[in-house]
Amino acid sequence: MNLQPYKELAIGMVRTGILGYGGGPSVIPLIRYEAVIRYKWMEDEEFGETLALANALPGPIATKMAAYLGYKQKGVSGAIVSVLAHILPSSIAIVALLGVMYTLKDSKYIAGMIAAVRPVIVVMLGIMAYEFALKAWKGLGKGFAVLFGILAFILLQLLQIHPGIVVMLFLGYGMFHLNLVQRYKRDKQSNKGVS
Repeated sequence: MNLQPYKELAIGMVRTGILGYGGGPSVIPLIRYEAVIRYKWMEDEEFGETLALANALPGPIATKMAAYLGYKQKGVSGAIVSVLAHILPSSIAIVALLGVMYTLKDSKYIAGMIAAVRPVIVVMLGIMAYEFALKAWKGLGKGFAVLFGILAFILLQLLQIHPGIVVMLFLGYGMFHLNLVQRYKRDKQSNKGVS
């Protein structure tokens, strides 16, 4: 039995679990780094699709991503290893440090440390959003990328529609668009054959 995939899953998910301070949004760039860049478990496009689907489902996003990555690599046993590796180290650390944090909760130094981490999370999310925007720009073209960016802003910020619904709308359009493009390519090839 080859244990290397389990070892990689455990190491990658322990890193994301320990270093991902601030909840799901701060962990996503770390998971992306492990899955796409370091271990090459998937391509960036698949990661984006998986992230969109995981966002639409209820529950913590990082745990869903860890479960998916583990399942993709080694099935159910991989999902179990991946989720446990992601949540156990930070759970143990939280329990161990709970007493210390409780005694220091009013400390201005602790409040300053927490405030200092927030801009880092914003930058990490901004970089990831920029990279996805570039891929949309290249894949859909400038007009569609700008149109969908404006549409997403209107739906999320101005109309305040739940992000899960917006993601599902865009996934639905994506399926329609992909089907349309594939049909166009088939028709184009069949027309070449006729000529």
